[in-house]
Amino acid sequence: MSGEKTSEKIEKEKNLLIVVLDVNPLQRIVKEEAKILTQCLDSTIVFANAHLMQASNNQLAVMACHGHGATFLYPSDKTNDIRQIDGQYEKFTEVERTVRQQIQLFVNQIPLDASLNGESLISGALSMALCYISRISQDKEGDEKFYSRILVITASNDSTMQYMNYMNIFFTAQKMGVILDVCSLDQELTLLQQGCDITGGNYLKVPQLNGLLQYLLWVFLPDSSVRSKLVLPPPVEVDYRAACFCHQELVDIGYVCSVCLSIFCKFSPICTTCHTVFKMPGPIPMKMKKKKKNIDITH
Repeated sequence: MSGEKTSEKIEKEKNLLIVVLDVNPLQRIVKEEAKILTQCLDSTIVFANAHLMQASNNQLAVMACHGHGATFLYPSDKTNDIRQIDGQYEKFTEVERTVRQQIQLFVNQIPLDASLNGESLISGALSMALCYISRISQDKEGDEKFYSRILVITASNDSTMQYMNYMNIFFTAQKMGVILDVCSLDQELTLLQQGCDITGGNYLKVPQLNGLLQYLLWVFLPDSSVRSKLVLPPPVEVDYRAACFCHQELVDIGYVCSVCLSIFCKFSPICTTCHTVFKMPGPIPMKMKKKKKNIDITH
């Protein structure tokens, strides 16, 4: 009887995973070794199929982004006639073929005459992902439970230029109950660490790229209900400082505009964002939170 109840409970649950893969050719590790991008794509496809394999009603979406845009790779509007190959499940074949074809088209769309942008539009991809989750959640039936999470795989730098976009996305995801996970392939990403902490997701800086698939399956494949039962290493400190709007740098003490809440590292009688003119003493100085505990699973 307990087995029947468990299976019935699983059937009433729908888990959506959206994977955002950064394919910016200006990422440091990609410029040093181009095959890294292929390795990341292979690991991402295996990880995505593993999610589908966990339950028959699990749903998947795969996105890609670079410095000029973001797009959905899977599901795609173009339907292909998929036939079983070497006994492989047709769904897995469909995911692999569609993702590889669409990502090739997406990368080839980068304009050759335009200046290359080193900052990937991850915030744009996350916004599109939240819109997709909102639309899918409206299709759930009656008492069916809907869970969703987003995984970002990137080797780009931390972009303070997108600070306000990130903050809006993080708190929107928190309100929607969407978990944000981040897998960094190159360096620590302060802003995305904040997003993981706010939404209750996991953040991991991969120690070795050769073991990327193992890290994805170990850290990011389990859903939130299973993660709570895992024994995780001690938490690390998350830098909660805000980025100033003038130099795009993290500041310990900043001046906050009382009208638009823009943050500046130095006093200015005029807000450069909303152009409000202040009477002395000007914008309100505010001390930023620097440290906060968060779950770390990098060791």
